[in-house]
Amino acid sequence: MYKEKGNEKGTEYILQKSIQHIKGIGQSRAMLFNKLGIFTIGDAVTYFPRDYEDRGRFKTISQMSDGEMCSFEGVIASKVTESRPRRGLTIQKVSVRDNTGTIFAVWFNQSYLKNAFRIGEKYIFFGKVNKKNSYIEIQNPVYEKADSENKKNTCRIVPIYPSTAKLTQNIIRTTIENALELVSGKIEDCLPQYIRSKYKLSEINYAICNIHFPKCDESFKMARYRLVFEELLLLQLGLLSIKNSLENSKKGIRFKKIAEMQSFIESLPFKLTDAQMMVFKEIEKDMESEKVMNRLVQGDVGSGKTIVAVLAMFKAVKSGYQAALMVPTEILAEQHYKSINEHMSKYGINIALLTGSQPKSKKQEILEQTKDGSVDIVIGTHALIEDNVLFERLGLVITDEQHRFGVRQRNTLSKKGDNPDMLVMTATPIPRTLALILYGDLDISIINELPPGRKPVKTYAVDNSMRERINNFIRKKVSEGQQVYIVCPLIEESDAIDAKSAVKTAEDIANCFSDLRVGLIHGKMKQADKEAVMRGFVEGNLDILVSTTVIEVGVNVPNATVMVIENAERFGLAQLHQLRGRVGRGSAQSYCILFNESRSQVSRERMKVMEKTNDGFVISEKDLKIRGPGEFFGTRQHGLPDLKIANLYRDMDILKSAQEAALEILSKDRHLEKDEHLKLRNKIEEMFLSKLKDVGLN
Repeated sequence: MYKEKGNEKGTEYILQKSIQHIKGIGQSRAMLFNKLGIFTIGDAVTYFPRDYEDRGRFKTISQMSDGEMCSFEGVIASKVTESRPRRGLTIQKVSVRDNTGTIFAVWFNQSYLKNAFRIGEKYIFFGKVNKKNSYIEIQNPVYEKADSENKKNTCRIVPIYPSTAKLTQNIIRTTIENALELVSGKIEDCLPQYIRSKYKLSEINYAICNIHFPKCDESFKMARYRLVFEELLLLQLGLLSIKNSLENSKKGIRFKKIAEMQSFIESLPFKLTDAQMMVFKEIEKDMESEKVMNRLVQGDVGSGKTIVAVLAMFKAVKSGYQAALMVPTEILAEQHYKSINEHMSKYGINIALLTGSQPKSKKQEILEQTKDGSVDIVIGTHALIEDNVLFERLGLVITDEQHRFGVRQRNTLSKKGDNPDMLVMTATPIPRTLALILYGDLDISIINELPPGRKPVKTYAVDNSMRERINNFIRKKVSEGQQVYIVCPLIEESDAIDAKSAVKTAEDIANCFSDLRVGLIHGKMKQADKEAVMRGFVEGNLDILVSTTVIEVGVNVPNATVMVIENAERFGLAQLHQLRGRVGRGSAQSYCILFNESRSQVSRERMKVMEKTNDGFVISEKDLKIRGPGEFFGTRQHGLPDLKIANLYRDMDILKSAQEAALEILSKDRHLEKDEHLKLRNKIEEMFLSKLKDVGLN
């Protein structure tokens, strides 16, 4: 699937053509496909199914079980009858029999079926069985004549695609089938033969055809293995190429050994943990080497990542350089500014705060001081990457909460210096194997120890029967002068689930505590208004903060001791852990209350994990095992290409093989310049367009 310059008739040319070149796709239907991210023929053939139905396994009517999806062959035994039980609803019903019994095929609001069947004709049906007292019915079945030669919807494994209103599965299936006919057998394989042979990978055309319309289970497994392997291999090669480029193309700053460092560490009002010291030693080694540091510091909520960053900034400033710390919100920037200033001011280090909402005159003063070097450390929000922010000698760039910033933003800030060292911090606990993949362009340090004396947050999973008791508990804590968070999950209007909207739930909760000082934050508010409410809570002017959005990671309110999470079953384990980390930051005992409305076994397991452990890394491992497929909080990195088929949890074994293959390929051909690797290089450049551009590989 690669571009051949001058080859206007090549497969790549066909793949890049609009989907309107596919049979049956006009302008209006093309717009519906565009909503699914399908614009070209290439998009269509790589729009992979989310599930499959095996419609090739048949049962007789007497073998059917209630609630199962199954196929059967039967003869039409009656005319179609139509009833109208209420306004807006019609029911079409026809009797079908085989040698073992009779079943009713039932459809809703499909009047055109009244004349669709003739008595005595043989059909194949597939649908959901519903056993009633005296008879069996199959609801909304798909059907095809038994003697039809070209069966598309029965007698085979049928793909189920992510869809949108007005695009039926039949339309999507037919469109993809027609797209495959245009390119089948012509797609070029980007994987070199030695890799395909070593890892037993099927050929690309076989894989693409059998991921959509597998001939059997084995064909599907081979196709999926091949496509997942390729996707993860490309991801690994891209990240490793970026890392190699950063390590080899740039000479970094060699920071000095600082004599004052030990006295600075001893002056801190607390003793550093062994894990903090170990991670700082790794950072110090990087900073004193000639290579440009690109290091990720991963640590659980409250593990003390910030102080490690402070030590790195101290070293940079005492070596004669400036440092910049970029955080996602103004409140967090202000908190960092106050706490870091307390540590640094007695050492003659000048720190400035730069945010978007500052008065113009104040901002201008800071910009001038940053440019002439009289400011040593600048702490700020996205305002730091604006064009008018210039540094005299920027040596260290730190971003807090990496998943909130894109690669482009990170690199925009680093380009304000001459190859400054880069430190990235995240409180999102991710299993180490996964972290190595997600942050393939960074070296990784983990702070896996909490400071002594921290009281674990007591966590309880409850249902609605405990509502009154929990409300009384909240009032009690507020009367003791403490503060409370209440978080409601955001429910999209399009979700077909029986739940109140988050805003309505939040408003109901706010009304329930109308005698207390309650603040409300929801996604439709302007950022400035959100920050104003949050600031009121941080400063103690609110008793309860009700929010439909995830409370900003890192915001520190030591007086907040209760976190209540509504519909906790709608959050991932790691996300629940992040939210719980907003409390337990002071000396008082803190509590996390999880309202779980789900009775499912998986949901109960997840709540038990939250009740039993406060260790974020243990929780992330459990989340990986329990949740399986699905997006895991914090792992979707801005700047990383979206994965179309691979699942970073379910496919961990394939991922390890792909990483091994990536290292083997780069050991043979570091820059992918050999003929056998050129197609791989093209694919990587296509997959990583913006990211490669940012580091000068494109």
